Amino acid sequence: MSEEERRSPQAGSWAGSGGTPASGEDIDPCFEEQVRELLAEDAYGFRPAPAPYAAVRRRGVAERRRRVAAAGAMLVTLAALPVGAYAVDVGGRSDTASPRPSAGAPRSPLPVSSAPVSAPATEPARPATEGQLLDGITWAQAADGLKKCIAYNESFRSAGERSLGKAADYRILLAMNSTGDSNAPGDGMYVVAVSKQAPAAQSIRLICTVKDGAATGGNTSVGNDAPEDGGPVSVDMNSGKLYQQSVIDRGHWRLPFGWAIIGTVDPKVTKVTVSYGDATGETVLDHGWFVAHGTLDRQVTRAPHVKGYDAAGKLVYDSDQDKYYEKTLP
Repeated sequence: MSEEERRSPQAGSWAGSGGTPASGEDIDPCFEEQVRELLAEDAYGFRPAPAPYAAVRRRGVAERRRRVAAAGAMLVTLAALPVGAYAVDVGGRSDTASPRPSAGAPRSPLPVSSAPVSAPATEPARPATEGQLLDGITWAQAADGLKKCIAYNESFRSAGERSLGKAADYRILLAMNSTGDSNAPGDGMYVVAVSKQAPAAQSIRLICTVKDGAATGGNTSVGNDAPEDGGPVSVDMNSGKLYQQSVIDRGHWRLPFGWAIIGTVDPKVTKVTVSYGDATGETVLDHGWFVAHGTLDRQVTRAPHVKGYDAAGKLVYDSDQDKYYEKTLP
């Protein structure tokens, strides 16, 4: 069979049909080599078209100029607007400017609210009333004092001991000046805080001491320390440090003396009164706690007298009748 007959369709040609050679049909080695060379030449000869770099660059430059021009026009427009926040997106980056009153815009009075201002999520919760921040102590000072006390206590925490957590886990009940005595010289500040979300069995009550801008100690209790057979009001057994000076100074207290006392109340208790010496202190209820404070101008020997009342005004608790309450000072 001639070479032409081999390549014809009638002879079972596969070169043009894309098929395979018929069974038993031989292939001329020279022809096969020629086919391979032709395919190789085609492969090397094929090149993709070059990318239109110049055109792409021109488009990119034009787009950037368009965005800058649009941003400039937007800024010019905003400069003529009154107070407002605005955001400009330039090149995919958002720059936000804070609201700033314009020179000619009249100032609007701020809304007045009797409710305490909410604290940021990273800060402790505020007390129920601003009156629980005593002696001119600001909210920022109280929150900072709590953070320092937590850090101070954490530095002494041993392995396996429960962590006090973060300041944001607490609600501040009270902040007041502390009076130094023979046992703990130097005036400072007390900050009292409690867990704001933990269940009662796991809640933490923390009394911090800050002096000269540094934490010097703290007293903590975990869970509700009220006895099972106690009354609807339970005075915190460790709050004595808030209303008395050192036993070493008995009869020689520094006066006047700012005092406070804290404790828990049942939901049925709607009012608590506390008298100390010959005066009655200011008392508030705050999320299941009572906080009372006042000023002594003379030395006393009896502890604060605490009473609790229900919504009908009925006396439901009297510390004089509480077998667990220490009624006299040491």
